[in-house]
Amino acid sequence: MKIFFPVTIFFLACIAAGAGTITGTVHAEGKTIPSDGASGGAYASRKWKFVQTNDYSVMHDFVVFIEGPVGTNSTSTNVTEVATTRIAQQGAMFSPHVLPVMMGTKVEWPNNDNIYHNVFSVSDAAQFDLGLYKGIPTNACWTFDKPGRVDVYCSIHTDMHCIVLVLENPYFASTDEKGNYKISGVPPGTYKLKAWHDRLPADEKEINVPKDGEVKADFTLGIKNLPQR
Repeated sequence: MKIFFPVTIFFLACIAAGAGTITGTVHAEGKTIPSDGASGGAYASRKWKFVQTNDYSVMHDFVVFIEGPVGTNSTSTNVTEVATTRIAQQGAMFSPHVLPVMMGTKVEWPNNDNIYHNVFSVSDAAQFDLGLYKGIPTNACWTFDKPGRVDVYCSIHTDMHCIVLVLENPYFASTDEKGNYKISGVPPGTYKLKAWHDRLPADEKEINVPKDGEVKADFTLGIKNLPQR
């Protein structure tokens, strides 16, 4: 499906006038178990041995984005037609787990399982219930017109959860499996660039995007800079 944004005209004009690229990596860094726990003790007991713990080194689903409106892209009313994207339901899971979209985007929710699923959200940025269904009914979709985090669930299966991250401009990227990202065609200027993950505090940096060329911004997310008891 073609995409027609008034902001796309602005985007193409920026390319003609010069636009930059933002690249970098994102990774997570977690708390470490004290040495006495790592060498045995309670953590070696059967009670705790098989309890799942976070492996921060393999965390993914990071999203990097410029915060707020950019240029003429100030409100969702500027969008005359948007792309349709999708989050599939398969194996009683949502895939992908995190989907960043620009506000105004319509998301479809195909059910690829041979059982019923339900798709609903009670988030501030979007509240909806698509009901129980199999297959791909024509009304199994929702248009996200407010920025923010939208947590989506299935009312039948407790482990089914995904997040639609609704953003105010098209300058965002998901990281690959190695934590790399690239945002191209960014109009020159000074911006707040944010790195986000659903289990960790976000981090942001002020960056200056040149008229052409590349600016690099790396992030390390973790439980840091929070009040202590």
